[in-house]
Amino acid sequence: MSQSAAAVTGVPKNAGLVLVALIMGAFVCNINLSVANVALPDIGKAFDASQTQLTLVAVGCTLGLAMSVLYFGAIGDRYGRKLMLLLGMLITVPAAFLCAFAPSVEILSAGRLLTGLAAGMAYPTTLALVTALWAEGAKRTKAIALWSSVSGGSAVLGPFLAGLFLEKLWWGSVFLIVVPVAVVAFLLILKAVPAHVEESTGKVDHLGGVLSVFMIASLVLGIGLISSPDKLTDALALLGLSVVLIALFFWRQRTAANPLYDLTYAKRRLFWVPAVAGMIVLGSLAGAMFVGQQFMQNVMNYSTLESGTAILPAAFGMILVAPQSAKLVVSKGLRFTLLLGYCFILPAFLLMFFTWREGVSYFFIGLAYLLMGIGVGFALTPAARSLTSSVPVFKVGMASGTSDLQRDLGGSVLQAVLGTVLTLGYASAFAKQVTASPDASLVSAQTQSALTQSYSSAATLAARYPDYQSAIISAAQDSFIVGSAVAYASGALFILVGAVLVFFAFPKRHRADELFEEYHKEDAAVATASAK
Repeated sequence: MSQSAAAVTGVPKNAGLVLVALIMGAFVCNINLSVANVALPDIGKAFDASQTQLTLVAVGCTLGLAMSVLYFGAIGDRYGRKLMLLLGMLITVPAAFLCAFAPSVEILSAGRLLTGLAAGMAYPTTLALVTALWAEGAKRTKAIALWSSVSGGSAVLGPFLAGLFLEKLWWGSVFLIVVPVAVVAFLLILKAVPAHVEESTGKVDHLGGVLSVFMIASLVLGIGLISSPDKLTDALALLGLSVVLIALFFWRQRTAANPLYDLTYAKRRLFWVPAVAGMIVLGSLAGAMFVGQQFMQNVMNYSTLESGTAILPAAFGMILVAPQSAKLVVSKGLRFTLLLGYCFILPAFLLMFFTWREGVSYFFIGLAYLLMGIGVGFALTPAARSLTSSVPVFKVGMASGTSDLQRDLGGSVLQAVLGTVLTLGYASAFAKQVTASPDASLVSAQTQSALTQSYSSAATLAARYPDYQSAIISAAQDSFIVGSAVAYASGALFILVGAVLVFFAFPKRHRADELFEEYHKEDAAVATASAK
């Protein structure tokens, strides 16, 4: 089937195989993002790593992906999306082995960064190719829905697979999970995915690309270090640097002849509203998993495998609603489906707030994650569909890069926010318990600082004082429950804000269709004028 014939039918040749190849590529990238967190305690013991070093291991892959998606997306639009996807899969394999057999925590952090850069080549390209190869309409929406559900579900599946491996193998084994999948994906992409489909002919804004790399790197690192002990000054310095670089980046995009991130498209309502809405949705998932994993291990005393298994209903929910989300986008519109997603995520947070206490039945844990997964599954499809349909196909790398930033920046921001709220709530609750204790006068300032710093810090101190171990752990668990409840309430508040944004700023179905038509006419007119 020729490219023109594919345009008539709306799908590429061997469409099923092509979609499997692209989804496998996205699966590799998302699994890599989430496998490290479960292994952090073992990594800390193996290298006697500090909290800051573990933070760098945890955010390394996210950092590499986030800092590169815009630049690599533009390079793929210009020089070949298939080539970028193949390079991403190829580099993933040595990066995985570098992480698995790293001789030091510094080498491990570098390996995680390289893994993220490989994902930055591959992940935005998968969505860009879906958009370029499937014509506008129901078939593209269905393909995006499958891509979204598997992408989101694999991020949840990562902790389960990592916990499974850690039951029998060493910490490095979690980084090798993706190797066979990456090899198979590489071969499928090489064989099935067409090359050079509606790519850009303009020059790449390399200066804008370099600015975007350092801008996002300083922002993600700054956010990631906020909750690290004694790193607030470094975090604020990085965030200040990111503000300066963001200003320079936007100045460059306004003045460049062929901008990397074209603000003409970014200011479109059907672009920026779903971008922000998707960031809140994916950030909520990341924040819920971050706080929830600690709750299950610290309060419920789940093992790493049990806590990884406990969140599987979220992945099940995402995959379960994928076909329905595609149908709803076609029958009810983007706004309705996006709001429906929010309507499932909000009760998930409320369920966490009201029921997640010591001794809670797993039914309520699993139900909350199931609702979260269903909500994310409904919301991701319209968000990605709106983003990619708001730009011309030769600029789709910009849209797919933005889709990736939804998760990376959204996850970083809300994980940092909920983590900070959790820390402050925990510290306040524990301090009140110490003050109310009849032995309060015997607790030194140094001891109180260790008790209120974090649950793990209190547990470490408890191990040194066996006579008080039970009392300290009990107080730490009670304080953690208080802090986590405040974090869940904060997550619910973010969801309410996102829902209000979508309700008032995202146009209804018929108006959205009209706007898409207007965008396409504008883009066609610009393309015609440029060709003369």
